Amino acid sequence: MGSFLYFIVDGLLGLLVVAIIISAILSWLVAFDVINLRNQFVYNVARFLDALTRPILRPVQKVIPPIGGVDISPIIVLLVIQGIRQFLLPLAFGPLIAVLH
Repeated sequence: MGSFLYFIVDGLLGLLVVAIIISAILSWLVAFDVINLRNQFVYNVARFLDALTRPILRPVQKVIPPIGGVDISPIIVLLVIQGIRQFLLPLAFGPLIAVLH
């Protein structure tokens, strides 16, 4: 049971990493006018990714403003998520997995 919970939490954090990366790339493509938000599919994808990543990125954006017009909050959030996945998850779920096995 503990391994399954670890797998689910780690998988959700992995999906969040992918969503942040895709959202950042999509925002660059829109900013450089490579793709257009007037396309309904692109608009819906951008809105979904924005709704998914905004609650996580916003607190970091309030603390660290854009540097030279470049928002580095996705990089900071990705580093924090990777730290959680590598260090805190095994630390948190290790005793649970050991007890349940």
